[in-house]
Amino acid sequence: MTLHALSSLRVLEFSHAVLGPACGLVLADLGAEVIRIEPIDGDPTRKLKGFGTGYYPFFNRNKKSLAVDIKSEQGKEIIFKLLESTDVLIENFAPDTMTRLGFGYDALASLYPTLVYCSLKGFLPGPYSARLALDEVVQMMSGLAYMTGPVGQPLRAGASVIDIMGGTYGAVAVLAALRERDVTGKGQEVKSALFETAAFLMGHHMAYAAVTKQPVPPMPARVSAWAVYRTFNTCDNELVFIGVTSDKQWVRFCESFDMHDLLADERLATNNGRIDQREWLIPSLMERIAKYSKADVLKRCETADLPFSPIAKPEDLFTDEQLIQGHSLLDTVLPNGDVTQLPRLPLLLDGEGSQLQIHPPKIGEHSREVLADVGFGIKQIEELIGKGVVAG
Repeated sequence: MTLHALSSLRVLEFSHAVLGPACGLVLADLGAEVIRIEPIDGDPTRKLKGFGTGYYPFFNRNKKSLAVDIKSEQGKEIIFKLLESTDVLIENFAPDTMTRLGFGYDALASLYPTLVYCSLKGFLPGPYSARLALDEVVQMMSGLAYMTGPVGQPLRAGASVIDIMGGTYGAVAVLAALRERDVTGKGQEVKSALFETAAFLMGHHMAYAAVTKQPVPPMPARVSAWAVYRTFNTCDNELVFIGVTSDKQWVRFCESFDMHDLLADERLATNNGRIDQREWLIPSLMERIAKYSKADVLKRCETADLPFSPIAKPEDLFTDEQLIQGHSLLDTVLPNGDVTQLPRLPLLLDGEGSQLQIHPPKIGEHSREVLADVGFGIKQIEELIGKGVVAG
């Protein structure tokens, strides 16, 4: 079954990298027809190497590709024709790029009054609004990198969390504007941005600073609210995270690992008591748990109903039982023709999750289909392709 929540919507996506494509992915996985507007030779994101190798194949499933020269007059006419039946436009180009191309919100609002225009940038309006930004830049600006790394060693998070969340908040804004359009009949411009998204993720740390009147310590230097909340080495040189976040869990933890002496110690009966004894307690626990194998530690933690986790790598997710048995991985054809499995949207509607209907498309794979759908004849389409206005 495919999610059809947004199946009546047509979305034009002018995007690159992660921020815009992430917004379009959310809408596409929820059933919207999302048409990526690409240059004739394709979005440069397709060719990224290094950390960006996975951007295109993950963020562009369930989308159609229309490759068109939007700087040419005939290319512009194609976009204007498409806009007649478009509900949402997404763009995450540099500031003023869409305006220079003739597709800024002010230029389109009067022509297409029901259009919801989603502009995704580095910054919302303010002193920084003309600056370029990247996920890593705003992680540094917002304090996220400071909070992630050890003291004096700011470290970006291990995924493009701000790009992805900024795109997701953009999709939320789009849905809110569409709901308002149901009432007023009018579209509007909505915006989301990287820096403000990163600041939002820092909100609870800001609240901590406001309440304690103290500098916020980075996560590696923090004092946990729970006495047992850390990784432990096992006898087979693996790491397992274990959290004991209640006194009932402490009882089960001690029983599961045969630590009856600790369970009988009245000093350790409460979490605050365990915190007071942490200087000797943690080394003792590390020594005791290090006698068990990783598999044994995980089994005992699960039996005791504790918060626990092995320390996984991204490639471990391909074989994760929860993802496999929960059907949370979608068979995806990569650009090189290989088939892999990638995570679907992490939500269910009436028990159903998103499915893959369109694999990450080839450059202009849907150009003919999209143009035919808005009234272009076969001869017109072939002429546009012959002139290099469209690729397909």
